[in-house]
Amino acid sequence: MPDPIQTVLVVDDEPHSVAAMRMALEDDFNVLEAANAEEAWRLMEDHWVQVLISDQRMPDKTGIELLTEVRDRWPETVRIIVTGYTETNDMIQAINDAGIYQFITKPWHPDQLLMAVRNATRLFSLARDHERITLEMRYLGNTASRKLEERRRIAQAGLGFDHVLRGPNSPLNATIGLARQYASFDVPVLITGEPGTGKTDMARAMHYGSLRADRPFFELNCAGLSDEVLAAELFGMKRGAVPGMAQTKVGLFQKADRGTLFLNGIDTLSDAMQIALLRIAQEGAFQPVGGHETLTTGVRLLTGSHCDLREKADDGVFRQDLYHALAVVELQVPPLRARGDDVAILAERFLHDIAQEHGKPVRGMAKPALDFLAGYDWPGNMPELRNEVTRMLILAQDMTLGPELISRHILQSGPKGATPVAGDVCRLEGTLKERVELMEMRILGETLTRLKWNKSKAATELGLSRVGLRAKLDRYGIEPHAAVSEED
Repeated sequence: MPDPIQTVLVVDDEPHSVAAMRMALEDDFNVLEAANAEEAWRLMEDHWVQVLISDQRMPDKTGIELLTEVRDRWPETVRIIVTGYTETNDMIQAINDAGIYQFITKPWHPDQLLMAVRNATRLFSLARDHERITLEMRYLGNTASRKLEERRRIAQAGLGFDHVLRGPNSPLNATIGLARQYASFDVPVLITGEPGTGKTDMARAMHYGSLRADRPFFELNCAGLSDEVLAAELFGMKRGAVPGMAQTKVGLFQKADRGTLFLNGIDTLSDAMQIALLRIAQEGAFQPVGGHETLTTGVRLLTGSHCDLREKADDGVFRQDLYHALAVVELQVPPLRARGDDVAILAERFLHDIAQEHGKPVRGMAKPALDFLAGYDWPGNMPELRNEVTRMLILAQDMTLGPELISRHILQSGPKGATPVAGDVCRLEGTLKERVELMEMRILGETLTRLKWNKSKAATELGLSRVGLRAKLDRYGIEPHAAVSEED
């Protein structure tokens, strides 16, 4: 039975704009028209609308205002805005205020509009599937629940950029705003960022935000792989190409045909692998290891680099022609140290995921613990944060995890907003006496926090008397967190 035709509502006070959008969409969708927000609201009440497209500039109410109100009443409707504004700040504000799925800037092309609406209706269907699966899981037994959990995981992954965890004012919002636009265009994208910043999650979100969302997504980290292993993984291998190889191996370029392949760590590729990848990027052609026939692939290639690939290309370390073939557009994913407000959100999510995985009940993290985590630089980015949260969970004796569970080097960095000490003494300023006092103050704070403000234990560990410890605490004005009670 064919799927029912989906309904799209276009809102614009200019009749010729409405007519142009109708012409672009009417072959694929049931198109409703409104000249202002009031007419749009009435149509929303009378019809089941999957996608709402609104112009930003309208006389009675702006598009952002309309879409914000629609989100509150009909949150499942996917919202798109058409505007002449392209400033990043406007994009972030609109996304935060109205939960806008995508911006379409004027002048738009009919194919661009059609592609955006097709993606939006697919997102609507995935969200409905996810909702249905959630309800089903409440009533099914363990065997059925495991199968549905897999379907739910796929549905959640299909939600794309909504699956990338961040705060309302995160620096990542600007990157995601660009990624949403790039996702709809079937071109190679280079994603740069330090290891562990979430480049794979960004690539996966772009796949599920594209017209290839119903096709497979594969990813491979090239860093550390030899040319032989990498060639076999990417291009496949014919039976007998390697002694003991009993069967043909299918490579990722075949598996991901008409889907998306994300290759991370391409800055580590050898000259030979760069040439092989250039042929893929330019012609979509390759040969399996040990084979003589030329195969083709229609894969969309997304790549990731841990460093500035343009700089490596300028220095002659990376091929210029390959760089330009892979970097039609670029995305820069910020490191975790630049996302201070996101650390608490990520830590809480990691905690509950890990607790569920290991079957250990928790309530969450105390605010002082979150402040210490947010004050650290996280050179290892999200994997390091996840490891720290795992360690805290293992050591936890209470339902709420406190700062005393945090590793010493993180505690010595101080809570959010504190002057850094541990790990980089050279960053301190002032006289020698002032620097030593600051280090002493931080060590005192770290020791007492770790020992849950047991002053007897702290004095013994630091080689001080109780009186001497109290004098130093009074001198520096060090007091326990509100959530911690002092112990003798």
